Amino acid sequence: MAMRGAGGTAGGLGEFFGGAALSAFGFYLFMSRVNVTTSLSSLWGGHGGYLLLSLSLGVALLFFSARSILGWLLTVGSIGSVFVSVISNLTFYFQSTNLFRTVAMLALFFAGLILMARGVRDTGAAIVGADD
Repeated sequence: MAMRGAGGTAGGLGEFFGGAALSAFGFYLFMSRVNVTTSLSSLWGGHGGYLLLSLSLGVALLFFSARSILGWLLTVGSIGSVFVSVISNLTFYFQSTNLFRTVAMLALFFAGLILMARGVRDTGAAIVGADD
């Protein structure tokens, strides 16, 4: 059986995993500069209290009777609504940094992607020691 490289091609495993490491490091550096915020007071225009009130009512109904369909609907629906509201009100901020660091982050990420692509590319050359 012939030994194959990255992606089943004759490409280089070293290039692929080196590129993956560079890309992951650049992605980590970039994402470590991003702040994500949300506010429960901004849930659907400031009506988060209604969601928490319906959640409390649903949990109370479930404590009274675990078979309460209304209790399950209120509880699951409220938790789902709070989750969707928080996700929809997320705000992303990129922390201030200098141009050199930003270019270095992006260069690491894209250089890693290019090395990964080169590692997967079939060069047509046989791998040393492979049985064809």
